[in-house]
Amino acid sequence: MSTGLLSSAMEGMWRGDELGRADMPTVGTGFAALDAALPGQGWPTHALTEILLPQAGMCEWRLTAPGLAPLVAVGGQLLMVAPPKRPHAAGLAQWGIDADHLVWIGAATPAERLWATEQLVKSNPKGAVLAWLPQARPEQIRRLQVHAQSCSAPVFLFRPVTMQREASAAPLRLSVALGRDWHLQVHILKRRGPPHDGVLLLRSIAAPIAAVLPPRLSRPEQPIAILSTSEEATDARVLGRAAAARLHRHPAGH
Repeated sequence: MSTGLLSSAMEGMWRGDELGRADMPTVGTGFAALDAALPGQGWPTHALTEILLPQAGMCEWRLTAPGLAPLVAVGGQLLMVAPPKRPHAAGLAQWGIDADHLVWIGAATPAERLWATEQLVKSNPKGAVLAWLPQARPEQIRRLQVHAQSCSAPVFLFRPVTMQREASAAPLRLSVALGRDWHLQVHILKRRGPPHDGVLLLRSIAAPIAAVLPPRLSRPEQPIAILSTSEEATDARVLGRAAAARLHRHPAGH
């Protein structure tokens, strides 16, 4: 083999101790530290992202909303299969997600959830697919991954953290839990490349709230003096004004 051919082959070779390259476009997560730890610097497209949670409905939006908001801003829809709670329009508006771009698909049984998710992934929608599949089996996840390879939208599967020991065909697998002082604790369980050691602490607070948050609420678990009634009332008014102003700009039609 000539020196030139050998050099080209070496450049195209991926080594197991390197962070994997993304073969397809990615979507920025909105968290610089998380982007830096993921192949392609963001959420993958043409592949599944599996997010494991201690409790459904706890922190899905705080992790995904910063990256989903830009997709909504250019007309994308967030297609949700069997979310555990009705999305809170005012809260999502704080992240820049207009409720008019949310599509809720109810599915009562595991089979219905799986079928609805598969149909959405196969339709290659503009936006993102978010599916709550607590009872999906490994072979069903594998089938979804096959379909996801032809889907240019990011596909998120939310499942219980108790499934961590089960095999999964999802190329990217994370667990997330609530941390202190508005942070999320994120473990990268699986990615292309070397294992990720440690925990990522991601500060997750919507910008309109962060801009007006008093210091005593910005770090609520730090030791603080006992608040007077007037101080508590002031904090409540500040947060209320921020939420009301954002909701006024993005009214929830449904």
